[in-house]
Amino acid sequence: MRDDVERGPGARRGSGRMNAPARLGLYGAGLAALFAAAFVVAGAVVPESSVAAWSAVESDDADHADEPAGSDGMAGMGEGDEVHGGSEPTPVRGLSLEQDGLLLSPVRAPDEVDEAGTLSFSITSPDGAAVTRFETEHDKELHLIVVRSDGALFRHVHPTMSADGVWSLPWTWDDAGSYRVFADLVPEATGQNVTLSRTVDVAGDVSSQPATSESTAATIDGYTATLTGDLSASGDSMLTVTVTKDGEPVTGLEPYLGAYGHLVALREGDLAYLHVHPEGAEPEPGSTSGPDITFMTEAPTPGRYLLYLDFKIDGEVRTAPFVLDTTRGA
Repeated sequence: MRDDVERGPGARRGSGRMNAPARLGLYGAGLAALFAAAFVVAGAVVPESSVAAWSAVESDDADHADEPAGSDGMAGMGEGDEVHGGSEPTPVRGLSLEQDGLLLSPVRAPDEVDEAGTLSFSITSPDGAAVTRFETEHDKELHLIVVRSDGALFRHVHPTMSADGVWSLPWTWDDAGSYRVFADLVPEATGQNVTLSRTVDVAGDVSSQPATSESTAATIDGYTATLTGDLSASGDSMLTVTVTKDGEPVTGLEPYLGAYGHLVALREGDLAYLHVHPEGAEPEPGSTSGPDITFMTEAPTPGRYLLYLDFKIDGEVRTAPFVLDTTRGA
């Protein structure tokens, strides 16, 4: 299994000398080649739709480059005009194996499909020691999200931690491909949410395919979950999921992870991890609700997002996948 961090060899200084113009010319040529290679790689890895959306954001930002410092792009706005999104961008999480000084160790897991084994990892501090004290968030000290890079085969699970700080659970891969492993946690030392991720490659031929077009309804075991609401990149947005069975509203939703449903959202392409918060007070044990579950979130950029709803009925947790497009608000 390959880790997702590579280190290149150090550069060696040559003994020859060249004049300043020649050095500058070679430097410029090297930069041009580097940028050309970067665009080729980006086109191969990130879907064209995502590249176009992010390019639009950069273009819009460039349009405001000449505005006076401190204007925050609000030149020409009158009193009472609404400001969307505030001055600080929505944080994007889950794109790095390190955050706030914490590191997600290499993930150990079976190398091939249908090979039974264990998935395990640790969360380490800057001195390399395993971190073992975490706050409980949504009923768990750590939420583990595993999903293939194309959005298929989503799993939301909760491993257990040993005394020496190793998180683990039994594991078998259902299909081949490159997977992202997200560890979502709150260290006790800071009380701040941290989302770390690594990539794990599983050998074999890929057989399953995810949904590729926008989808706001999913049926699992006879239950249909329908998503309504707009996902905005310019401010908070409310999303509502309605659960029905045979056309009738389901009112037997049971508490799961401190709410009547748990929603995970990932940005298509790089799988940036969004925090989605359930609305309402935490339900009492043994209570039921339905058919609606509401969530508040904000997309960091326009584009397409993959959403996964976990809901619990009759003691069984089911997952409903959605695909939702959003554009930058006015």
